[in-house]
Amino acid sequence: MRLQPRIALFCAAFATAALMGCEGRVSRQAIDAADLETPDQKASYGIGLNMGSQLTETKDRLDRPAFLRGVEDALQGNESAVPSDELQVMLQTFGEEIQNAAQQDFDRLAVENSVAGDAYLAENGSREGVMTTESGLQYEVLRQGDGPMPGPEDQVQLHYRGTLIDGSEFDSSYERGEPAQFGVGGVIPGFSETLQLMSVGSHFRVVIPSEIGYGPQGTGGPIGPNATLIFEIELLEIVAPA
Repeated sequence: MRLQPRIALFCAAFATAALMGCEGRVSRQAIDAADLETPDQKASYGIGLNMGSQLTETKDRLDRPAFLRGVEDALQGNESAVPSDELQVMLQTFGEEIQNAAQQDFDRLAVENSVAGDAYLAENGSREGVMTTESGLQYEVLRQGDGPMPGPEDQVQLHYRGTLIDGSEFDSSYERGEPAQFGVGGVIPGFSETLQLMSVGSHFRVVIPSEIGYGPQGTGGPIGPNATLIFEIELLEIVAPA
């Protein structure tokens, strides 16, 4: 949801008095004391939550009192306390610095994930019962089914759980309480390859290298750049295409 500028600016005004004199840091006690009982209070909280989520990359450099002074001046219709020409230069520089810092963090994480993934794949690939395909996919048969094997054009029903190599879970049909259904050719290459190795009724544990996963960009969420993925997959059924 994209907020209208005037509404977005209102979100922080309630905390102005509490913030002044706090040396750029928000008093958590003062914020927690805000009432969230009336419809307007709850709506105001929602506006603030939405706006705050758009400012997370600036949180370590955002001077809260200066920020709220800008909010108040806008709400009161006051002239800008900083000349507009200077303000535009400062905003552009600030934005570029934040973007450069985020890119550096992203690049560092990509290298760390790549190194950790290679080490995990080397160790896992040496385990008894683990098979490695030409693409680099590693799979282990936990239960061998006796049903048919799907092709790339088939729709399948399955249960699965996806984790990173540190054990953190990023997706699970078990958690949702119902099987997933999708096309074999409509998922990441490593997952698609796995499904075509399985017979209905099989249960596999697979490790998917980044190259046949989400690659150097990741998903922009829990799956970072160059992340190696682990899945447990139970193939339940081949279903007719929708």
